[in-house]
Amino acid sequence: MTTQFAEAYGFERSAVTLANWRTAPFSRFSFGHAEEVVPSAVIAARAEVTESGPVASDLLGQALSLGLAGQPNVGAYLDYAHTDAFVLMKAGKIIAEHYAPHAGIDQRHIVFSISKSLTALVIAALEADGLMDPHAPVTDLLPEAAGSTYGDCTIRDVLDMRVSLAFDEAYLNTDGAYARYRRATLWNPADPSQPDETLLSFLMTLKKDTHPHGGAHFYASPNSDLLGILIERASGQRYAKAVSERLWKPLGAKNHASVTVDAEGSARAAGGISVTARDLARVGEMLRNGGMVDGHRIIPEAWLIDMLTAGDHQAWVDGQSNFFPKGRYRSQWYQSGEADGAFCAIGIHGQWLYVDPSTETVIVKLSSQPNPLDDELKHDNFAFFRALCAWTA
Repeated sequence: MTTQFAEAYGFERSAVTLANWRTAPFSRFSFGHAEEVVPSAVIAARAEVTESGPVASDLLGQALSLGLAGQPNVGAYLDYAHTDAFVLMKAGKIIAEHYAPHAGIDQRHIVFSISKSLTALVIAALEADGLMDPHAPVTDLLPEAAGSTYGDCTIRDVLDMRVSLAFDEAYLNTDGAYARYRRATLWNPADPSQPDETLLSFLMTLKKDTHPHGGAHFYASPNSDLLGILIERASGQRYAKAVSERLWKPLGAKNHASVTVDAEGSARAAGGISVTARDLARVGEMLRNGGMVDGHRIIPEAWLIDMLTAGDHQAWVDGQSNFFPKGRYRSQWYQSGEADGAFCAIGIHGQWLYVDPSTETVIVKLSSQPNPLDDELKHDNFAFFRALCAWTA
């Protein structure tokens, strides 16, 4: 007898395991229910509010002139791009939404590396309170980092992914350092033949590469997990509480968020946050409004200006990125380098928060894209977002 769960997802709940939760088709469920798969901590909103909607629009039937990758209309493109949740805001108002049958307005969705960008916003608030200096050595807050690659770098090196690190960001690795990393965060099953590690103990084993810190952009998720630990040291709070008090509650988020944690409760600040699409859009709208929400400052203006303008383009080029040829990376956020001033946060498996100040547009796209990277689809999404920014209802 087929269960209601199997009718919704095409498989039984018992088929979803720690070994397969990031693979299709199981990701259609687990990306919206990460707390059922990996131990997690709550990032509290002031109070949860059941939201109404979704907002109806004729956008889904539109055949935009650009950016649909051969699809006949926006709705078809969203399906083609494995979209679970989509929100389009213009001038502070939601004008179009789309949710897959297995998703919904009040359902959290893991955002993977968009977590990095949210983590950095908490550091901005801590700097404003005099609790963290981005230009200080990591060892000021984490003395035990001496002897690791982080022993002689600054927090700014970590924020900008310019740490000299002998590490390969190999998402599909099953037997090397990345597999150890996944096990330490409890994202993969334990390996009985290998010793157990926590996130912090793993980070402290990472070694420096042959070149100095502060050079080419080198994307490495462990850097962002280290930022989560630094947040705890600077604030005296667990990561989830610090995010709640310095970002989520001030933002006016309508739903609690969550973050996966390891055996010691250390948060996966690099990729473990789950939020609703609308709450993520509220983050983008806050940044579009210069770090303000309802007349209250959430992110210091100086931090935001620095984040949007101070990234080193040459470091980006030297990092040999195949995306954003005019781009920059600063404080865990991507700058497109285009004349429209667009900036974004990106996560594997098709997670996006895209902001175009020139057209007052904020776009959220949460997905269960089977390939964690899929460079072709990443470029399709960028073209799609630019077409949406140019669209007027």
